[in-house]
This record gives sequence, C-alpha cells and structure tokens, in this order.
Amino acid sequence: MRRQLIQPYFFVLGIALTLSSCFNEPDYSNTPAIEFKGIDKYTIAAGSGVGQSKRDSIVITIGFKDGDGDLGTSSDTYKADSTRYFSNGGWSNYQIKTFRLINRQYVELKLPINNFLTFPNLAKDKPKGAIEGTLDFNQVYQYGVGSRFYPTKFQIKIRDRALQESNVIETDTISLPFFN
Repeated sequence: MRRQLIQPYFFVLGIALTLSSCFNEPDYSNTPAIEFKGIDKYTIAAGSGVGQSKRDSIVITIGFKDGDGDLGTSSDTYKADSTRYFSNGGWSNYQIKTFRLINRQYVELKLPINNFLTFPNLAKDKPKGAIEGTLDFNQVYQYGVGSRFYPTKFQIKIRDRALQESNVIETDTISLPFFN
C-alpha cells in the first residue's frame, strides 16, 4: 500500500524534471538587437473641437532581444537616466528618424516630437537575464490646410542602460500627411 502512494509522487517529480530540463535560457548578446515586425496606419475621423481634425495614427512594431535585460527606464531613475542618455548622443533609449520622399530621394525630416523618446523598463522587478519581446511605437500625423501626402519611412534603433546601441532597422514605406 505504501508503494502505491509513493509512485504518483515519483511520476509527478519525473514530469516536472523533464519539463524543467527542456528550458534553456537564451544566449543573447548584451548588446540589444532589434528587427522590424510591421507598420500599420489607422485614419482617425475628425471630431469637434480644437485639435480634432482628421489624422493618421501609425504604429511601428519592432522585436527586441537583449542578453542582460537592461532595456528601458523606470520612473524612479528617469531623471538620472534621461540626463545620462541625452549627454551621450542627444537621444534617449529609443531613436526614430523620419524620412520622406522628395524629388525621388529620401530626406530626413527632423521632427521635434522625436527628440527624446523613451520606453519603460522592460524587466522591472525581474532578475537580470535575457529578455525578448516587441515594442510598439505610436505617432499621430494631423491633416490640415496645405498638407500633402509623402511616401515616408523610418529608421529606428534602441539602447540599453549601459548605453549599448542596437542595430539600425528601417520600416516599410507608407504615405503620411505633412504640412508644407
């Protein structure tokens, strides 16, 4: 009778050991790596009131991998992180450059809204280790009097709290409204 009671415990222990041995922590570089996943555009109808004109909202999705999980900034270290990031290259932990097609050439369009972009700490309250996932970036482009549509693409890179920069990725081209 004792043998019958012990056998289920060995069985459960065996399954647990088998499942736990199947998981190996990924071996990613401590320098972040990103890849382009997609870009989507949503047109938002005009509403009533100031600032409620018709507009296009874009969402850029990138995938990321980082070996030590030190991506993002938290609210308790935001000021210190911001100062350190900005004094090392003039950008935060997320850099996006906008390019629009003019006379058959892509020309960088410096948008003030892109000067200091951040994303939150992606491994807050978790032990140091490899992380991977996706980041979505959302930006809105207003329609207005005199706005024209231009083929537009973006270049993106991120960096971790150790100031290690990822590779640069480029999005597909989409048509967006710009004021002339």
